[in-house]
Amino acid sequence: MARPILTATEMRRLEQHAFEAGTDEYALMERAGAALAEATLRFAGARETLVLVGKGNNGGDGYVAARLLVEAGASVRIAAVGEPTADSAKLAAKDWSRPVEAIDENTAPADLVLDCLFGTGLTRPIDEDIAEPARRLFTAARRVVACDLPSGIESDTGAILTDLGPADLTVTMGALKPAHRLSPAMQACGRVASAAIGLETQSDWFEIAEPDLPALDAQGHKFDRGMVHCLSGAMPGAIALSAHAAARAGAGYVRVSTSRMIDGLPSSVVQTEDAGALDDERIGCLLVGPGMGDIPPLLTVALTKTHPLVLDADALRHVGEPDRLAGHDAILTPHEGEFRALFGDLVGSKADRALLAAQQTQCVIVYKGPDTLVAAPDGRLGFAPPAPAALATAGAGDVLSGIIAAMRARGMEPFEAACAGVWLHGRAAEACDIPFIADDLIAALPDVM
Repeated sequence: MARPILTATEMRRLEQHAFEAGTDEYALMERAGAALAEATLRFAGARETLVLVGKGNNGGDGYVAARLLVEAGASVRIAAVGEPTADSAKLAAKDWSRPVEAIDENTAPADLVLDCLFGTGLTRPIDEDIAEPARRLFTAARRVVACDLPSGIESDTGAILTDLGPADLTVTMGALKPAHRLSPAMQACGRVASAAIGLETQSDWFEIAEPDLPALDAQGHKFDRGMVHCLSGAMPGAIALSAHAAARAGAGYVRVSTSRMIDGLPSSVVQTEDAGALDDERIGCLLVGPGMGDIPPLLTVALTKTHPLVLDADALRHVGEPDRLAGHDAILTPHEGEFRALFGDLVGSKADRALLAAQQTQCVIVYKGPDTLVAAPDGRLGFAPPAPAALATAGAGDVLSGIIAAMRARGMEPFEAACAGVWLHGRAAEACDIPFIADDLIAALPDVM
């Protein structure tokens, strides 16, 4: 099931709505602190623990968690940046009957640190008189568990305003935040666990989950499973990866237009020089761009057809003005350099830029990177779950475009096809031995699917 993702403003609005509907603010903090304590115990057990608390509600969650960890048998100390200022945090602090230390150069380290300093509202760097001892304590701990977000991270953009070091586990309250799935913050969060605290969360932004793939029709034939047609260019090895991936991702028929035979393709992938093949009404998706090189007529030909499109790599360099894509049923798969070349320096976070690009082109955008996003013109935004860093290897993008083309040819809507391709691509990477090459991703697809 897809986990919703909320910005800081949306999260505050959701909480306020719950309070207006009768939810007690301190009861909500009790739930959050209990969830943090439970996740901490499951992750690290009852051990020597230092809870670092701020003045706001994030600190209040820490006071509640500390009390419950003591009840579970852990040895717990609290070190605070000062007296609580939020009303619920004040109540939580009153329920803590033990001493509270100050966070400074004399604070002793512990085996486990709970980071409850700053939550989703942080918009500026942390003062160094707090950051320096916190950084030392994080480094000395064997495990760090963060409440909602590791301190020093901006919730909506994923920017690291102050680097205190990574968490091993982040327990997010109510919903994921953009920073949990945006770089560089994503890499600082460690494992991310979602805590249900009684808030009804719905959002057009979500973490991409396991797709519901089209079922195979027992009475169907190969064209019912979708035909992917690929256009070969100057570097046929790239389109060979795409075509092979499309076949392994379940397309019933894969064909490549090429002026010369491509070695290494499965025999089941048809290679043709027939220019009229592009007019085949059975084509479910036309893929152009991988290995295309400096041959812009290939893109021009593709844009004269009415087939659903996947545009990748060199095809994106030859689009020119994004408005050229208006009216086309297309999925674009740019990495950062290709995105900037096509759309220029759009403002905002990566999430904002992805949505602006989707609205400008009226196409689905797969904005690739360690934090891949899938944006739809209607405002839906899928955030890819983490994938191995080894996925940054030559040809991996060609494999992704082939998988997406197969999903589209099989009848999935553009946004759903792109999300499915991204999810399958990441899971194939997880199934491979590291280091791996792009061909290994294709070999892993049957087991993943």
